[in-house]
Amino acid sequence: MPSLTVDGARARAAALSVQSYDVDLDLTQGERTFGSTTTIRFTATEPTSWVDVKPDALTSVTLNGSAVDVAGLNDGRLELTGLQDENELVVVATMAYSHDGEGLHRAVDAADGLAYTYAMSFLDAGPRIFACFDQPDLKAPYRLKVTAPEEWIVLGNGAATQVSPGRWELAETKPLSTYFVTVVAGPYHQVTDAHDGINLSVVSRQSLKDALDREAADIFEVTKQSFDEYHRMFGYRYPFGEYHQAFVPEFNAGAMENPGCVTFRDQMVFRSAVTDGERSQRARTIVHEMAHQWFGDTVTMKWWNDLWLNESFAEYMAHRVSTAATRYSDNWIDFAYMRKWWGLQADQRSSTHPVAADAVKDAASSLDDFDGISYAKGAATLKQLAAYLGDDVFLAGVNAHIAAHEFGNATFADLVGKWTEAGATGLDDWAQAWLRTPGLDTLTVVRTADGIKLHRKAPEAYPARRPHKLAVAGYDADGRRTDVDVLVDADEVDVDLDPSVAVVIPDAGDDSWAKIRLDADSLANLTALLPKIDDGVTRAVVLNSVRDSVADAELDPKAGFDVVLGMLPTETSDIAVGTLLNWSISHLLGVYLPYEPYRGQLADVLRTRLETVEAGTSVQLSLTRGFVRFTDDVDRLKGWLAGDGVPDGVTMDADLRWLVTLQLARLGAIGEPEIDAELRRDSSSEGVVHATRCRAALPTAEAKERAWAQIITDADLPNYELYAACEGFWHPAQAELTAPYVDRYFAEIAGTEKLRSGWVVASSAKLAFPRYAIEQRVVDLAGGLIADESVAAGIRRSVADSADDLKRALSVRSAYGD
Repeated sequence: MPSLTVDGARARAAALSVQSYDVDLDLTQGERTFGSTTTIRFTATEPTSWVDVKPDALTSVTLNGSAVDVAGLNDGRLELTGLQDENELVVVATMAYSHDGEGLHRAVDAADGLAYTYAMSFLDAGPRIFACFDQPDLKAPYRLKVTAPEEWIVLGNGAATQVSPGRWELAETKPLSTYFVTVVAGPYHQVTDAHDGINLSVVSRQSLKDALDREAADIFEVTKQSFDEYHRMFGYRYPFGEYHQAFVPEFNAGAMENPGCVTFRDQMVFRSAVTDGERSQRARTIVHEMAHQWFGDTVTMKWWNDLWLNESFAEYMAHRVSTAATRYSDNWIDFAYMRKWWGLQADQRSSTHPVAADAVKDAASSLDDFDGISYAKGAATLKQLAAYLGDDVFLAGVNAHIAAHEFGNATFADLVGKWTEAGATGLDDWAQAWLRTPGLDTLTVVRTADGIKLHRKAPEAYPARRPHKLAVAGYDADGRRTDVDVLVDADEVDVDLDPSVAVVIPDAGDDSWAKIRLDADSLANLTALLPKIDDGVTRAVVLNSVRDSVADAELDPKAGFDVVLGMLPTETSDIAVGTLLNWSISHLLGVYLPYEPYRGQLADVLRTRLETVEAGTSVQLSLTRGFVRFTDDVDRLKGWLAGDGVPDGVTMDADLRWLVTLQLARLGAIGEPEIDAELRRDSSSEGVVHATRCRAALPTAEAKERAWAQIITDADLPNYELYAACEGFWHPAQAELTAPYVDRYFAEIAGTEKLRSGWVVASSAKLAFPRYAIEQRVVDLAGGLIADESVAAGIRRSVADSADDLKRALSVRSAYGD
């Protein structure tokens, strides 16, 4: 079906006004399908329109008491004719449960055979659950009724009441966009609480009961603290009644901000030991989704091009509110190392786009731009704006925007108008430079005989004159720091620092959005000075500069690797350790550099640090995971699985055991029987996913062919198992074994669009890309696929982004040898 265009959406919104939805779901029909009856009341000023519905079988449709021919359904759209001023449409259908994380997803927990469902209506998945006018600017109240097995509980956007055994009614909601509608139904374990008159709960699968009971206190604490802070900031109470947080299986995104019933991936209910950084990441996700209750849910964009504003605002608020209101203090360190790096890479690919794009793309194409630019770059620019305007003006504009458009739709221009009314000036120029122009400037340190200067250079393809207000830090040889505030409003500005300082770091507080380039003297002194730089954000700025300089073939990747080896022996942030190790496997080893001997050098450094790191700390856990990923010490790994030689402070829990098993599988030190034995030890759904990854990693022709068949041909494979098969398949140490699949990828990946839909199609195409085949031939194959417009847009976008990364790797190898 052609995706909905903005013109089509505007025309339908001009002709229709939706008064209400009544949705009745029957979840007792079996394992494959469920019943869906939808009654829509709406007014119309035009005689014709269409309703969106994607059924397994369309039983009947009645418009104002007259039957509509169900044979008229075409690619998910049913034409409606003879519309009156006031209309009632009743659609009776049988819908198919999904296994791709969209629509009404049904998952069976391998631990106990219990089935769980949840609805994900984002973008265009709502019609897979109920008939609707599926676009964000046709909001309406919803009343849901659900028939479910008697032992199930039901949650949704409105407060749920069990009116008889297995029969539930949900309270009428405030006006919602179709993409927010959810229902969570199954034998979930539930923990309840309340705060400030708001009923709270968290739910998970029964097999995670013990873990949820352990984690609920932290989740509730973050939730309560964030409610208090948001109420203080916005002066507008949370409007959606109860607040449920459902940790659900096989969820594609991190979370979804459904009003009153947020859904999260249930890996956030930690069943094994995790780092402090992972706990703070969960807290930020909770705070992010709570921000949406005001910005996105109460006020929703008119079209998908303004989805960036929802996400950028929530991303900014997640870091700001987590820092201000919760016990987690490493939020901006995480932003610098992880979120910002995600956005910086996206902003340098050929697929870069403005943060705030014009409304020219259809709904599906808009999802292609749902990336690190929409989240991290937008959040960074909003952080700058808040500092530029001052908090009083910034929040006054936001609060006026919420009040003016509550339960309705608005645009970015509407928000700019409210900021202007609050006292802001010059926002049009600021928005043009930062939000409507893609790309990022490069800020370079230049030492002269007289002092230090900063050079600003905009990308040639996207020229703009972006001002940067930031701090420049100078470090002397003993690690003493001097900060100078600088406004970079020209292509060259002076910095009031002694030119003899050992290291000069622009944007040391990570306050802007730019590529940072250190001068030669700073780079030469960096290894010695890094252990003396104790500010975690500044260390992240340095590493981002190194990573980006290597990717641009401006810095030898061996020098970048030396930075990794130099930071690991003293690094005290588990976030930083994880970032260093992830960069090593994603970009350095087997990509910019040969896998050996650098893998062995990294494993040696990790082993040495493990001997001295404090037991039981998050850093120890990060180092342990890294050592497992890079060591080839089979005897040591097998000993750990048997309980021998495990470092004090490390617990060989389920997830760490699987990580060890994965490395042993990759090394060929174990086979199918050992993986099966580990699965018997951990027979949960998580165990099934881990086992799938381990089997795909085995260095045998049979294992690779089986995994490839899962990726390319298995339409019934649940999404998490699909991702695991992709993740286990490629590895730089197995390049010869997997070489035949490079050509097969480009010949066969397009066909997966017929097996799956939405998010999972693009995600699996990216994960399955032969990212370690660093050859011009692969770039050429990618170019042919990208140019083929018969291939699904999401696949082409994933291939294009991966090919851009491959081109950079080729440039690095060409410049410095492999």
